[in-house]
Amino acid sequence: MSARAELNGEPILVVDDTPANAKLLRVVLERAGYDVRTASDGQEMEKVLEGFRPRLVLMDLQLPGVDGLELTRRLKSQDGTAQVIVIAVTSYAMKGDEERALDAGCDGYMSKPIDVNTIADEVAHYLKDGAGGG
Repeated sequence: MSARAELNGEPILVVDDTPANAKLLRVVLERAGYDVRTASDGQEMEKVLEGFRPRLVLMDLQLPGVDGLELTRRLKSQDGTAQVIVIAVTSYAMKGDEERALDAGCDGYMSKPIDVNTIADEVAHYLKDGAGGG
């Protein structure tokens, strides 16, 4: 818990087109002290980013329209968001998915279902490791 205490208020964006998944992650991470916003697709993500600068994005790879890999490439190619930590999240874990996610610029990879008992600590780990501007 102490690792998370120093990260309270850190801004996190959850991009997931399944409302139940987005809500679950938002609730669990808000309870852990994070400032969480959600988006259901790339268009909504762009709108959220107009007024919100996350330190970390939990990016579903299977999204309607533009997929999470392309959205990650876009985030990592823009000056204002290139340093954002992006964690790929997918329920359709296939051989090679993690490599594709990392090649697209993701900083980490998680498979669904997300463990609500450990997700806040996993996020804290990524934030602490990326705190130096990685």
